[in-house]
Amino acid sequence: MIGIKNVVAIVCGGGPAPGINSVISAVTNEANRKGWEVLGMYDGFSRLARGEKNYVRLDFNNVSGIHLTGGCILKMSRFNPTKKEADLRTVVETLTELGVTHLVTIGGDDTAYSSTAVSEYARKMGRTINVVHVPKTIDNDLPLPEGIPTFGFETARAFATTEIQNLIEDARTTNNRWYFTIAMGRTAGHLALGMGRSAGAAVTIIPEEFPQERIPLQQVVDILTGSIVKRRLVGKNYGVAVIAEGVIEKIAEDDFKAFGDIVLDEHGHIRYSELDFGQILKQAVLREMEKLDINIAIVDKEIGYELRCTAPIAYDIDYTRNLGYEAMQFLFRGDSAAIITIQENQAVPMRFDEIRDPETGKTKVRKVNIHSVQYKIARGFMMRIEKEDLDDPGLANAFKMEREEFKNRYSYLFDGE
Repeated sequence: MIGIKNVVAIVCGGGPAPGINSVISAVTNEANRKGWEVLGMYDGFSRLARGEKNYVRLDFNNVSGIHLTGGCILKMSRFNPTKKEADLRTVVETLTELGVTHLVTIGGDDTAYSSTAVSEYARKMGRTINVVHVPKTIDNDLPLPEGIPTFGFETARAFATTEIQNLIEDARTTNNRWYFTIAMGRTAGHLALGMGRSAGAAVTIIPEEFPQERIPLQQVVDILTGSIVKRRLVGKNYGVAVIAEGVIEKIAEDDFKAFGDIVLDEHGHIRYSELDFGQILKQAVLREMEKLDINIAIVDKEIGYELRCTAPIAYDIDYTRNLGYEAMQFLFRGDSAAIITIQENQAVPMRFDEIRDPETGKTKVRKVNIHSVQYKIARGFMMRIEKEDLDDPGLANAFKMEREEFKNRYSYLFDGE
């Protein structure tokens, strides 16, 4: 590539995650050392698809210190240029007009797909744009090898842990109060489990613990009710429950209709984003508490957006600088079309085909491994009805039932175990 002017563009897509600026900094510094020009494109692919050359020229000076900051200096968008061929063509044409020879994308699965689509469409147009993707999401659900987090997850977990700890202390101080926290993570329960485990929440509920495609809402209500009652028996009339956002999609749609008007999409399915899941659980559990003559206050709270733009912790700063550095080494070698991962202290590019589901064509989703040591330990520290509790006459009495009646009523919680 001697004699060719190399220009690398950086595009950030999807939602924010702590550490994005650190990737931008590392890519810029390493590219500049090799004499490459760096263009930071504003607002993801959205402006490129409109033919707008809206960018900032990045160098050592204007990225100095940004690795310590949250948010994204380039701003972001969820615009997907692959939905319309005209948009994809305009993206390629705009990048070409800017002299871009290489593209670094930072984002989740949709951005990764857009990245490879840009490269392939450029080739179709007789042009060359080599691409590399740096995977990020606080949900930790991209299909990296088990035990390797996506960047931003550890910072989000640390920040959320502090929030949960503060709620636990508030519940303990005011007494007779529970918080139901709905944790961001539509497809997997990594973040909910991580924050609940680290903070010592009384109970954490994630979608992966339910093998069935659909469960009744009452099952989630029974788990929460069991936790509240069981803690009361040991003198703790307070607590925090963490419920992963993804649990909502496990629940039978008809169960939500009892809670009033629901919003349907064009296919007649519930728009889950329009449901106040925390409020629904709160009202359902309060009805159970009333049956048991237990007076309790429940506060529902969502945790998610406040985690995305917090400043990265040291772990994510180092992690993302490594990813940005290795992304450039990948491009320097003349390679293209892979996501960069760090495995066993080595940079390992993963080809897009490796992370894509061959049946759906979409990126695979990494679920929580409920058979792992980490999950078993986390579950062991929770306060919830367990199988051995079904024969406990004291717990049955707290539910105003005879032991056999109590066992028959709640044994379904352990079907499939």
